Amino acid sequence: MCDLHDQHEHNAALMASGPQLSRRRIMQLLGAAGVTAAAVTADADPASAAADDTTPASYQAPEGLAEDSPAKSSALAWITSNTSRITGLNAEIWEHAELSLREWNSSLAEAGFLERAGFDVKFGTAGFPTAFTATFTQGSGGPVLGFSGEYDALPGLSQNKGVGHHDPREYVHDPFAPSYGPGHGCGHSALGTAAAAAAAAVAQAAKKHKLPVTVKFFGSTAEETLIGKTYAVSKGVYEGLDAFLDWHPSTANATGWGSTTAMTAVTFTFLGVAGHGGTPLGNKSALDAAVMMATMSEFLREENLAPSGRLHWVINNGGDIPNVTPEIAEISYYVRESSPARVQVLLDKVVAVSEAAAKASQTKVGHRITSACWNQLPSKSFAELLHENMRQIGPPEFPDEAHRLAKELQESLGLPQQGMHAKIGELTPPNPVFLGGGSTDVADISWNVPTVSMGAALAPIGTKMHTWSTAACAAAAPGQAAVVAAARYLAATAVDLITQPARLKAIKDEFGERTKGVRWKTALPAGYEPPMYEPPAWFLKKTGQKWPPENITWPPQRIVSQEKFSSLGPEPAPQT
Repeated sequence: MCDLHDQHEHNAALMASGPQLSRRRIMQLLGAAGVTAAAVTADADPASAAADDTTPASYQAPEGLAEDSPAKSSALAWITSNTSRITGLNAEIWEHAELSLREWNSSLAEAGFLERAGFDVKFGTAGFPTAFTATFTQGSGGPVLGFSGEYDALPGLSQNKGVGHHDPREYVHDPFAPSYGPGHGCGHSALGTAAAAAAAAVAQAAKKHKLPVTVKFFGSTAEETLIGKTYAVSKGVYEGLDAFLDWHPSTANATGWGSTTAMTAVTFTFLGVAGHGGTPLGNKSALDAAVMMATMSEFLREENLAPSGRLHWVINNGGDIPNVTPEIAEISYYVRESSPARVQVLLDKVVAVSEAAAKASQTKVGHRITSACWNQLPSKSFAELLHENMRQIGPPEFPDEAHRLAKELQESLGLPQQGMHAKIGELTPPNPVFLGGGSTDVADISWNVPTVSMGAALAPIGTKMHTWSTAACAAAAPGQAAVVAAARYLAATAVDLITQPARLKAIKDEFGERTKGVRWKTALPAGYEPPMYEPPAWFLKKTGQKWPPENITWPPQRIVSQEKFSSLGPEPAPQT
């Protein structure tokens, strides 16, 4: 779900096609997005307007922003001398492959890495057991720089490391419902590792050269469900930062200043009445309601879903056996649009569909929002600085083994065998019309502190995140090269922020201009309590936490159907 790679892939595509867009093409894009002349002149959505870009198509990336310095050399040298530790951490987290909100071993591994680098670590950020904040301070009066670490895996994407065809590492045998175990199909094992390595490298360089700075690393839980950071931002966790550096595994090495989609995740629960499938009269099937909702929501696409929107769903719970009418069923939606305001309009229509499905099936429906985030606020000046560092450092150093695996995966997936992306993508303006894409909980941070994001190629050209093929690469040769490169890009850029105060000021000035007239307010509903799992006792003891945290109700309220059988009317009179 962390889909920043969409923007990075888009940048790579523009690199191939060139940044020039004709007036005719722009008008075609406007038409595709359903934009009329009246809409163009109307008051813009503030969140969308702040992310808009007026850079001409003839834009050329500036040079001379990234500067060599003894501190930068020290940071990069630290990464080189600790490469085995860095790639070892990536491999360790990949092996754990722990799901959102349950990253017990992964969070401990990442926290331990930073503790050994001199960071002070505190678990339980914003009440999440597997979230932590690691802090390093050198001197006083320097900038406060934040790094983003994630380490959750995805369900069903288990895959053996370095294998070029689908070969689940964990196959769950069930004669009625075979499945696969979790896997790092979005590469978060590498994401958290590279960010931690960059933070550690900056800390070591600052200490060696006596540069005043505070480095803060935020170990974030549940990015794949967009829960961890959105809630943490609402609790003020990221206050006081001067800049925030983020990256995500991708199929290309690129950065930019495009936006992402805002998103609300919502789960609908239908309650009916169970009964024997052989005597179904009077039963109320919650599954029927979920299926009707899924079907009806598909009819929203033609007339209610703009190209900037996305609507996708999965039935979480649809029953267990055909001869028991499902009494409870749940269907979850991700509702995405270009801004929180547009998400709400589409969400209201989805809620109306749920109510219609409940009425038609004679069931009861309720819904709960599990997460909600804004669209990302771009930073052109920050992206320009990061891009020049990427260009100076160069692409990941992929060994022949990485290209071999990439081509095997591409052949297995029916794609051209192009290997890994071994270039630095050109820095190009975003499309003049926003046509949708992925979402990230980093977006909420970006409205509170200047934020930059970039992608480093961990997966083969043409493939996608959230696939078993990405899991095959994440801790194999492609991922291990990407993790080192990403750490270098982030560390070099962070050092520039320390040694060039004017560069940091320019980034903060742009942030101030973009956020004029826009007041960020969490998209989470009032009274929201984030979903959590109770940690094992050993984890609580090791991290010094108590259960439950103060910000949630425990045990959670049970959802139990109290519905009655459906009436069929008066008994028919006997025939005579």
